[in-house]
Amino acid sequence: MLNERKTTNLLLLIIVIPIVFYLLKILSFIFIPLVFAMFIALLFLPLMRWLSKRKVPKVVSILIVVLLIVAGLKVGVELVKITSKEIMSNDTAFFEKAEEKIGLAKVYLEETFGIEMQKNKSILSQFVKNENIGSTFGFLRSFVTMLLMTTFFVILLLAESINVHDVLNKIVLKQKHTSLRTYGKIQKELNTFIKVKILVSFLTGLGTGLACYFFDVSFPIFWGLFAFLINFVQMVGSFIAVISLSIFAFVELDPTSTLFFFIVAITGVQVLFGTILEPIFMGKSFSINVITVLVMLMFWGFLWGIPGLIMAIPITVFLKIIFEQFPNTKKIAELIS
Repeated sequence: MLNERKTTNLLLLIIVIPIVFYLLKILSFIFIPLVFAMFIALLFLPLMRWLSKRKVPKVVSILIVVLLIVAGLKVGVELVKITSKEIMSNDTAFFEKAEEKIGLAKVYLEETFGIEMQKNKSILSQFVKNENIGSTFGFLRSFVTMLLMTTFFVILLLAESINVHDVLNKIVLKQKHTSLRTYGKIQKELNTFIKVKILVSFLTGLGTGLACYFFDVSFPIFWGLFAFLINFVQMVGSFIAVISLSIFAFVELDPTSTLFFFIVAITGVQVLFGTILEPIFMGKSFSINVITVLVMLMFWGFLWGIPGLIMAIPITVFLKIIFEQFPNTKKIAELIS
């Protein structure tokens, strides 16, 4: 009888898991803003508690948080505007140099490997295609929709209309004491992750921008903003930032010691903040092995795209803390570590 029950539970698990993943995929337009909203709400939870202790009405506290979020978005938009003006006001010298070097690379590939490249297509022509413009507007529309939904969920979470602790208590843990302890740990760990990640990403972006400015690489504000944003993609983001900026610098700078030292400088920024300081600030709770990181990045990236890449590690930490609460899943938590 016991064996039959175990077999039945296993079969149900095999059926249910793919259905859950399928729902996560097709309902990503709901789940992505909801998960983002949970992280944002966790970030502002200490401020909400501080205001509550000073007898500030909850409605006013939520309004203050929303205004802070709007202010942060305003700063981001202004940075994008400055970056756009910086790029648009730049003369075509860079693009001409890029065309020249890409032309030389095409000739080398054709002569060495026999690879035929498309001719009579400039870099600039690739940015003015109608379909690219349409894709940009589609992306902006999706981004604004997700932003509004995220703000809506943040308000619901801060107003406790969506109670995560109650969900954990009734569905997952089903023990009041255990759920309180687990929810407290999740709050603490994820709050630490969010704060450290924002700080480290800011320092990485600042260091990258200053390196570009010092070595006279064009668009330092753009590259600083790019390094800040891409750093939220755990581990992979650092490689993308260094490789992208190195290719850009190769086009702009002459292949001399200046280029070499620039690449060393931006690599040093990534190593200092991402490899040395970030693990120290994070602590032992975020000691997740490399294989788990790569698997989770691929899995959540497949399900939710770029948002999935950003949220892969905090979601993994959340699952790890849940798995630690049950004897049958403690081994999974150990494997994650």
